[in-house]
Amino acid sequence: MKTNEIRKMTTEEINTKITEVKKELWNLRFSGATSGLEKPHRIKELRHDVARMKTVLNERKDEK
Repeated sequence: MKTNEIRKMTTEEINTKITEVKKELWNLRFSGATSGLEKPHRIKELRHDVARMKTVLNERKDEK
């Protein structure tokens, strides 16, 4: 997910997306520990997405 896409989202949408991504990340970690992953780089992508979303939320908080 690109930063421009995140900036277009509302704060509530970003918060729900963060929870969805964290659930997916947990599932990937769990399946990676029990068996192999087809796309192990997906974990890194999801971590970066969460960081981007949190950064945008912090920027919005600082603007107020």
